[in-house]
Amino acid sequence: LGEGTLRAGVIAGLVGLALVGLYMLLYYRLLGLVAICSLAISGATLWSIIAWLGESKGLALTLAGATGIIVSIGVQVDSNIVYYERIKEEVRRGRAVRSAAAGSFRAAFSTIVWADLASLIGAGVLYQLTSGTVRGFALYLGIATLIDLAVSFFFMRPLVVFVARRLVNERPTRLGLTTVTEEASV
Repeated sequence: LGEGTLRAGVIAGLVGLALVGLYMLLYYRLLGLVAICSLAISGATLWSIIAWLGESKGLALTLAGATGIIVSIGVQVDSNIVYYERIKEEVRRGRAVRSAAAGSFRAAFSTIVWADLASLIGAGVLYQLTSGTVRGFALYLGIATLIDLAVSFFFMRPLVVFVARRLVNERPTRLGLTTVTEEASV
């Protein structure tokens, strides 16, 4: 029964991940592809850590742990959305796409850090005050949130700047933007 439930939870997570990826592609276009790549890097890193914990510490992935991973998908996608919306806001104000992509990260990363900190605090409190399967949820949520911080800084930011410089060519529609600026719409 436990293995079947875990399998169903993992399948539900993969279906949710596919739907989130599709939405990101449709809404953010090229940046959606960056989000999918960020999720893939995060997932590969998390899977490596899960495998290492299983091999060296004897920890097993439970349904609660899978649930923590599924929740962390939302945390990771939120990090992408914060940065992308900041870029879109700057482009709507009349800034060039290249400049907006490079300059928007500092403010976006501050927001990402605070949001991830809230997740880490929640995961830490759950881990300390509970036992059993809830600890697995908290552990994997906390690990995935730390991975999100690293992937946001070391992978997402450079890839978004690369996309803005090499692939967008000052065509905001490739980022899901219309060409109307804020001043023109007022």
